[in-house]
Amino acid sequence: MMLRPRQTLLVERSLAALHQHGNTLAIGPTGSGKTIMLSAVAGSVLEEPDAKACILAHRDELTAQNREKFGRVNPGLTTSVFDAQEKSWAGAATFAMVQTLARGRHLEQMPTLDLLVIDEAHHAASPSYRAVIDRVRSRNPKALLCGLTATPNRGDGKGLREVFSNVADQITLGEMIASGHLVPPRTFVIDIGVQAALQQVRRTAIDFDMDEVASIFDKQLVTDAVIQHWRDKASGRKSIVFCSTVAHARHVCEAFIAAGIHAVLIHGDLSDAERKARLANYESGPAQVVVNVAVLTEGYDYPPTGCVVLLRPSSHQSTFIQMVGRGLRTVDPEVFPGAIKTDCIVLDFGTASLMHGTLEQTVDLDGHLGQGEAPTKDCPECGAIVPAACLECPLCGHLWERQPKDRGVLSDFVMSEIDLLKRSHFRWCDLFGSDDALMAAGFSAWGGVFFLTGRWYAVGGGKGLPTHLLGVGERTVCMAKADDWLNEHESVDTAHKTRRWLNEPPTEKQLRYLPPQWQSDFGLSRYQASALLSFQFNKRAIQSLVLGADAATHDTQRRAA
Repeated sequence: MMLRPRQTLLVERSLAALHQHGNTLAIGPTGSGKTIMLSAVAGSVLEEPDAKACILAHRDELTAQNREKFGRVNPGLTTSVFDAQEKSWAGAATFAMVQTLARGRHLEQMPTLDLLVIDEAHHAASPSYRAVIDRVRSRNPKALLCGLTATPNRGDGKGLREVFSNVADQITLGEMIASGHLVPPRTFVIDIGVQAALQQVRRTAIDFDMDEVASIFDKQLVTDAVIQHWRDKASGRKSIVFCSTVAHARHVCEAFIAAGIHAVLIHGDLSDAERKARLANYESGPAQVVVNVAVLTEGYDYPPTGCVVLLRPSSHQSTFIQMVGRGLRTVDPEVFPGAIKTDCIVLDFGTASLMHGTLEQTVDLDGHLGQGEAPTKDCPECGAIVPAACLECPLCGHLWERQPKDRGVLSDFVMSEIDLLKRSHFRWCDLFGSDDALMAAGFSAWGGVFFLTGRWYAVGGGKGLPTHLLGVGERTVCMAKADDWLNEHESVDTAHKTRRWLNEPPTEKQLRYLPPQWQSDFGLSRYQASALLSFQFNKRAIQSLVLGADAATHDTQRRAA
């Protein structure tokens, strides 16, 4: 498989920083492919004979996920696992759980390493991680240390400077949205009479005092107003609600249910079995809303989630970003048939958006917490004070022009799409000159995007591969899905060879299979002929998937209505 061009750039910058400083931190948001990038960094270091690396994580599912993706990026390298169930250093790359490895006798048994990679590297300043880092460096002072994270600024304000001296690269949310790998947030900051009181809530060492927050939010009139605004702006969307305390969350959940909206409650006091059962009710059952307290903030992803409701402030931008990020994933139509997602509605009834202003992070390795309020602006229509980054007034609906300088929002569809086409490893061909069917082809796989009844559809297939529906919705998202499909099933070498075909005429065999109208096109290249033939040979499968998805989508919308 291949990395996206932007992923490759981050890997190159990380390797350069590692060789210059001996350590580095790289930052990539939800959906950027951190596991793929850390695998590429490790694979490059492990090209040296007898080199050994350890990839460190803090959750079992991360260890398994990292190992699986590492194998796809580096199929020729051996791997092993060091966790509670298995303890082996046999592989060139070992995937370890920090809770297990940090124990004294396990540290003593750790071999000399050339590279330590820390996933979710904002945890790297904690004692367990420091114990591992110190042991690695004591065994090999020249060992390289690479960290990857989506949220480098820790919630407790502690900096990462003592572990990482530099930041190699940062992929922003704005880049991810513009390239179609995340959907844009559509934020409404709604004052239901509590913002003034929330601004007086005291801060603790960890966050705002959530008991004080609950005393402001946990009132029937406030909750009723929240549900009404949710009905007006997000009814029909799978939604995650973030509350301040368990009692507050319970009352909000009960209010949704009383209003005829199926909701479930998640909090830290539930058993694992009960939590899984309730989340299953949300993910595959009738529940439309999941109300939680500090459980679904980090590491939870259910892509069809199309609304995030904030019923709590956050003194830390990283927490704010994590909460909103739960709704920014794009949807796989084969996993979630009929689901269409073009944006994520964020209903902020507190002060988080006003305080932080943007979803982009300014990295501070020294850990100083920012002070003061984020910039605001006045709505020219109704005079409401809204965050400077807001593009739609929550009170009157006034729309500000989207400027390219705005960060965290999709500023220009056309420029973004052109940029994606240029940055692809493959050349995308307009099949019929009408800009409603584009295809790219490699040696083993092909991808296409097609427009029908107001929506785009991404489809991919190849030799020995069944044809898949990859995406439905905006063109940018579908282009990203199809391009990722090609990256997954092709290599840099095959991409380079197929691009050479742009300067070569069609082969005799290609011409024999092409319809007459294309055989007479004397400007046709071998690559264009390959794309046209990929469409011709797979036309029925493509039509079946696109027409079926179109029917399923409209059927889902009719049921929702």
